[in-house]
Amino acid sequence: MGQQLPRFTFCPKCGGVLKGFWDSNIPRSACVDCGYVFYENPVVGVAGIVLNGEQQILLGRRCRGQYSGYWCIPCGYVEYHEEVHEALQREFKEETNLDIEVLNPFTAQSNFHDPDRHSVGIWFWARIIDGSLSPGDDLDELDYFDLDDLPDLAFPTDRKVLEMLHKYVATEIIRWKASP
Repeated sequence: MGQQLPRFTFCPKCGGVLKGFWDSNIPRSACVDCGYVFYENPVVGVAGIVLNGEQQILLGRRCRGQYSGYWCIPCGYVEYHEEVHEALQREFKEETNLDIEVLNPFTAQSNFHDPDRHSVGIWFWARIIDGSLSPGDDLDELDYFDLDDLPDLAFPTDRKVLEMLHKYVATEIIRWKASP
């Protein structure tokens, strides 16, 4: 990721002008009026990994923005007031009409695909507990896909996560078949 000075020009505390500076080779901004240092941090996203009995993953086709027509693991951003598990339950319900139990994290990754919004994603295992599959919010279609036959994906990090998931599932199937 290339180093650049932050993108904002006004202080969120007092409205004064932010001036860029370098702090240990990290671009920062500070307010020339009140001295507040503005730390531009990534936002947090959550995604739910749901597999069916055929070891296929549930994906949704995005219907808005630059990723319209491309598929993703159902996901969304954590609101400031939310706990991450509750955020995933809310986002999953909005996008799939399914109620889920959020299980263990599968992985966490940095997302750099959107230059205007660096995010850190947490992909959780999830289990459907209620609801009927119906797309909503940012998705217009939902379907299950084989991990070795995926549609065009919206996000490069989803591709990375799905490759990790494919290896994990294959290892678990081998382990299961080998157990007495």
